[in-house]
Amino acid sequence: MATASKIALVTGGSRGLGKDMAISIAKKGIDVILTFRGNEEMAHETVKEIEALGQKAAALQLDMANIRSLDAFVQEAANILQSKFNTNSFDFLINNAGMGATVPFEQVTEDLFDEFMNVHFKGVYFLTQKCLPYMNRGGRVINISSGTTRWSNPGYSVYASMKGAVEVLTRYMAKELGAKGISANVVAPGAIETDFNNATVRNNPQLKSMLSAASPLGRVGNADDIGPVVAFLCTDDAKWINGQRIEVSGGINT
Repeated sequence: MATASKIALVTGGSRGLGKDMAISIAKKGIDVILTFRGNEEMAHETVKEIEALGQKAAALQLDMANIRSLDAFVQEAANILQSKFNTNSFDFLINNAGMGATVPFEQVTEDLFDEFMNVHFKGVYFLTQKCLPYMNRGGRVINISSGTTRWSNPGYSVYASMKGAVEVLTRYMAKELGAKGISANVVAPGAIETDFNNATVRNNPQLKSMLSAASPLGRVGNADDIGPVVAFLCTDDAKWINGQRIEVSGGINT
């Protein structure tokens, strides 16, 4: 089975950074399957925006915290590949879905730790593993990390630790998946003004001002600062980039 366009699977692609990634990828002439956790209406609005660009798109529900649901999700994705995209494989996996919370180290509970681990690390590990049989040679895995793996931000000990684990995992993916012609890279956004983590940056003018002052460019990031970088990694121009951490933070804390 063949498809005219390459296909990307973007987890958490219905809003925020993930939405801009999905739309930026579609602007490169790539079809998109995106996932949402709870807001189906928003996901379908993003699908409509992608279709308005002339690309095919579909939205599937996925809860990365529920590791036991991954097998069923991958089968559902395989079904939609055949029914809507006329193929049995895809090209790009963007592991973007995430959750946020600012919790001091001494207040982190085991339940919170486990949820963060499932969403940000264990889910990424096993979703990627389960998707590999459906990925084309020449495909790409793009894992979304965070600038907080390079600098320490109080309250982010769990989140940043899991993102650090993903960065190490990505290097192993690059080494072990190379034989399949699949590359793996990390994109690490800095402070971004979205609704992530209860819109912490957007809703806190003092924090936003402090973060802006820490950047040589004098501002925090926006979603459209990140999406085009991820889309670039899905193009032939990025075919020789592998095993790299690309920080997209405006040079914060340089």
